[in-house]
Amino acid sequence: MKLTPTRHPDVLIVEPTVFGDARGFFLESWNRKAFAALGLNADFVQDNHSRSRKGVLRGLHYQLLHPQGKLVRVTSGAVFDVAVDLRRSSPHFGRWSGVELSDDNQRMLWVPPGFAHGFLVLSESADFLYKTTEYYAPEHERCVQWNDPEIGIDWPLDGEPTLSAKDRAGIPLRLAEAYP
Repeated sequence: MKLTPTRHPDVLIVEPTVFGDARGFFLESWNRKAFAALGLNADFVQDNHSRSRKGVLRGLHYQLLHPQGKLVRVTSGAVFDVAVDLRRSSPHFGRWSGVELSDDNQRMLWVPPGFAHGFLVLSESADFLYKTTEYYAPEHERCVQWNDPEIGIDWPLDGEPTLSAKDRAGIPLRLAEAYP
């Protein structure tokens, strides 16, 4: 297994060891000992699975109280996955990192607590799985505007994205409640 930092040293691309042959492949998507040996100690409490069609953009979500660390991956299709640093004390506050995750590249992304998270579906559909370090708490969920020019995410869009009402109501970073 290999960890590669993104522009944020805390947001990590995780490349599992993939064993493949003519029959297919095998990989460990989570192994507490292997991740701990690489310095990634996480206690996951919830697994989530979403399926979305091409052009769906979900995010940028975070929980102000009970912030979630997320280990995310795609098991079918491809997405452009984004993390935005919302820690005001960080020298990277308001900066984003993005990476393509797909069933072809088998990459995962570690998004630590203190970051907003979102993704855009690039393929006809995508199955997106993520493990979280805190339970979902809708009363503490917040949403930063996906297209806030202050953040300036370079989404690989082909037209307007499909958004939920919650995501359309996202607020600009300058007005967002953030972490210390």
